[in-house]
Formats: sequence, structure tokens, C-alpha cells
Amino acid sequence: MKLYNLKDHNEQVSFAQAVKQGLGTQQGLFFPLELPELELTEIDDMLAMDFVTRSCKILSAFIGDEISPQDLQQRLQTAFTFPAPVAKVTEDIAALELFHGPTLAFKDFGGRFMAQMLAFVSGAQEKITILTATSGDTGAAVAHAFYGMENVRVVILYPQGKISPLQEKLFCTLGGNIQTIAIDGDFDACQALVKQAFDDEPLKQAIGLNSANSINISRLLAQICYYFEAVAQLPQEQRNQLVISVPSGNFGDLTAGLLAKSLGLPVKRFIAATNANDTVPRFLSAGEWSPKQTVATLSNAMDVSQPNNWPRVEEIFRRKTWRLQDLGFGAVDDETTKATMRELAELGYISEPHAAIAYRLLRDQLQPGEFGLFLGTAHPAKFKESVEEILGQKLPLPAALAERAELPLLSHAMAADFATLREFLLNK
Repeated sequence: MKLYNLKDHNEQVSFAQAVKQGLGTQQGLFFPLELPELELTEIDDMLAMDFVTRSCKILSAFIGDEISPQDLQQRLQTAFTFPAPVAKVTEDIAALELFHGPTLAFKDFGGRFMAQMLAFVSGAQEKITILTATSGDTGAAVAHAFYGMENVRVVILYPQGKISPLQEKLFCTLGGNIQTIAIDGDFDACQALVKQAFDDEPLKQAIGLNSANSINISRLLAQICYYFEAVAQLPQEQRNQLVISVPSGNFGDLTAGLLAKSLGLPVKRFIAATNANDTVPRFLSAGEWSPKQTVATLSNAMDVSQPNNWPRVEEIFRRKTWRLQDLGFGAVDDETTKATMRELAELGYISEPHAAIAYRLLRDQLQPGEFGLFLGTAHPAKFKESVEEILGQKLPLPAALAERAELPLLSHAMAADFATLREFLLNK
């Protein structure tokens, strides 16, 4: 598999190199040189397979002969040990539940696959430092995926006071090879520090720097697999008129969905669903890219005003000669989010803010005869305080959260200052 740097098309790397390197020069994202397309009969055959076998076929189409099907299958069996069920909400809308993994969020798929790929391509002796920023769920998924791995040190930056207490407990109580830093700033400030670290060549070499954000191609490719899993669970008539609404912050999930469509998965259209951090909806509406200051919302994992993966979205549309104006979009404020969560509860479906935003825009934009799917990206209990307050009912804690809820936080606190972070990375 060859990938090129979106900021410098002359920089081309193998899949293994892209996994280890994370970003290209000038902080450029890697993107597949070839976009494979499968025949309809192949897609139909794959939809009849089990999740891991099908995922092996999907990923082999991109990765090629760099990893044998046997090795890939073995790694996937270790990574994908939990389901991604489709839950009916109304007659024409269902939820794809991606929160049945160990950290109760969709990031478990990408995080665990990346950990397996990094271990595979790095070899036993190579020391690696994973540096990543999180607005909530990435941190937990990455921490648990890499926890206890030899020669891997994980450093996770997150915005202090801007993620839910239970999200924080999930990844800031592990210790060992997992180090967490609460940054005095928002997610964009955390992300900017990560980018500065990747621009610092001596630092990269000294600590074997890598990233586990959705900028890493292995995480992105893993996410393609659950779109196929969703369609596999639908009857034929619903597959033919499928609209998928994706809660969008850094836009990795939407990128993966578009790659699934590019591969041949029958999706009529996608909806990019954001909160008040609406850079993309405003861009799609007016044609001007003008990020504003990030604002804190109920759907904190989507509090991103400069989404990293947007260049990949544009590249897919350019390469496939699709029209960007065919991408659905919308932004939902907190009050509407709350009302939508209550509406879903009345329908018998308990949801959290991110999924509620995706449902709201899907409900509003779905045409007669179409079938809608929205992504449930995190378990409602991860946002226990806000969900309970909004719905006026108690949520039981799943075991994965209950066992960490009373443990002490092991985080460091730090200003949003690169020199301080650099010293920490070199000296700890």
C-alpha cells in the first residue's frame, strides 16, 4: 500500500511507514495512492461474512501484500472482540451502536487496530512514544489499547475541565506506560501542541514519536469496517436507500464512511452533523473556511473548530469526482440537543449528546422512501451527569466505568506551552 502526503504529493510511504510516522512533512496527512473499488457481487458476498472475516477483506483491499491475510486476520481477531449492533429507533431510522468495546466508544475499533498494527510493523525492540490529543473518547481508547505493551509509552493531552469526569477516569487512572496531561486550554490547544511536537525533528528521533489520533491511517482504515457491518445487518430494501448521519468533530469517522462508499458500499449520502463548532457547515453553506474560537458544548468530543481530517474529506470528493454540495450537513445547538435527547427517550431509546445531534439532522433531512442510520459513538453513561440531568432519570454504570469511577486520577497539569511539554517528553 502506497500513501502520499496531502501537503507534498512527492512524499510517498508504505502502510508500515505511515503507521509508524503518523504525519508527513509540514504536518501533512497521508492518503491512499490507490482507492480500491469492489464489484457489487463482491460487496454482496462480503456482507454475508462475519465481522472479522469481512474486515480482513476490506483492509486487505487497501493494505495489499504488506501484511499477509493470515497475519491481518489474527490481528483483527485480537482487536475486534466486540459487536457493532444496529438498534431500531423508528420505522425508518436506526442507530449503529459503536460503544460496546472496552472503553464504551467507537474509538475502540481504531485504537485497538492501530495498537495491533504498530506492534506488527515496529518489531519487538523499537521504542515508541505515542503522543495524542483527546477531546474525550480517543484518550481512553488509545490508553486501553496500548496499556501494558512493551517498549510503548503513551502520552495523552486533554483539555482540563472540558471532558466528562467519567471520561477522565477511564484513561487517567491506569498509570504504568500511560501518562496523561491535563492542559490549561481547549482541545485545539492540545492538538496544536501535538503538531508542534511532530514538527520538532530532534524530538521525534529522540523518543520515537508517533500519534494515535484519527490522523493515523491505521485508525481511519479500521473505522471503514463498521460501516460494512451496519449495512450487513439491514434488509435489502433498506440498503438501497441508505442515508448515514455522522456526529463530526475531527471528521475521521466521516472520512472512513466516505472511504467505505468509495470501496463500493451502497450509501446514498452522508450527513456531517456538528454542534455549535460549525466550521464545516458554514464552509459548505457559504464556501468560506473561517474557523471561530472553539466553544464548549454538551457534545464535548465534537468541540473542534479546525478539524484535522477535513483535507482528507475534500481529497476523496476530488479523487472520486463527487460533488461536495451533495454532502448533507448541519449544526445543532445545546438546547436542541437536549430536546432531541428527550425525544429519543420518549421513543424508548436512551442516547447521549453526540448521537442525538446526528439523529436530529437525520430526522430533519431524511426523504420519503429513504432509510436513515445515525452513529451512536459513545455509551450514554460516559456522560452520566448531563444525561441524567437532561432526562431526569438515573443511568446504571456499565462495569467498564464502575470499576474505575472511584480510582484516583494520575494526571499531570500543564500550561499550553510547548517548551514545558518538550521537557516532559524528553525527561520522563
